Amino acid sequence: MSGEPTAAARRIVLLRHGRTAWNAATRIQGQLEEPQLDELGRAQARAVAPEVAALAPARIWSSDLSRARETTAELLAATGLVATYDERLREFHLGDRQGLTHAEYRELAPEEFARFRAGDWAGIPGAEHPEDAAKRFAAAVQDLTSALAPGETGVAVSHGAVTRVGLVAFLGWPLEVARGLGALGNCARVELVEHPGRGWTVAAYNLPPAQVPTPIS
Repeated sequence: MSGEPTAAARRIVLLRHGRTAWNAATRIQGQLEEPQLDELGRAQARAVAPEVAALAPARIWSSDLSRARETTAELLAATGLVATYDERLREFHLGDRQGLTHAEYRELAPEEFARFRAGDWAGIPGAEHPEDAAKRFAAAVQDLTSALAPGETGVAVSHGAVTRVGLVAFLGWPLEVARGLGALGNCARVELVEHPGRGWTVAAYNLPPAQVPTPIS
């Protein structure tokens, strides 16, 4: 079929890290290094690793933040690859609001919090502008694609919010489109496929691991 990718088509997988205790508590992480994967997050990373390995990736790039590194470690064990760590794949820096729970943020600045929840992150005190975050992420993914030979697959392990805005920037879509995309689940992935003459298209969005064991409490 003319709409199907060819055998030489390149593929990109954008993978969010596993769950952290701060994710579970709805505490804003941004670029803080404190949160590590919790028990469920480690189970998610172990579950998704063989699924990513089955795609036969040639290269794995990752955010250099610890929660992404820990997720990436499971992919490396499953694939035998060596990762490239790139700070351009980090989450948004959310300025003065990093470390706050959603409840604390709502109480501190209710109108700003409402905009934050609606996906409007411009104007957060001390925060990185969404356009800047989108550009750096898209540039990293573009460099990853440039490193792939025809038919190869590349994986970028990153974070939920920056993946959404970086995805639309990479595809050349208006940044506002990111607000209409659903939040990425922990260890959920986006798959992009290159079509000759059509560029990159979204083959899957927010695809979770097929099965995640329930951690023992």
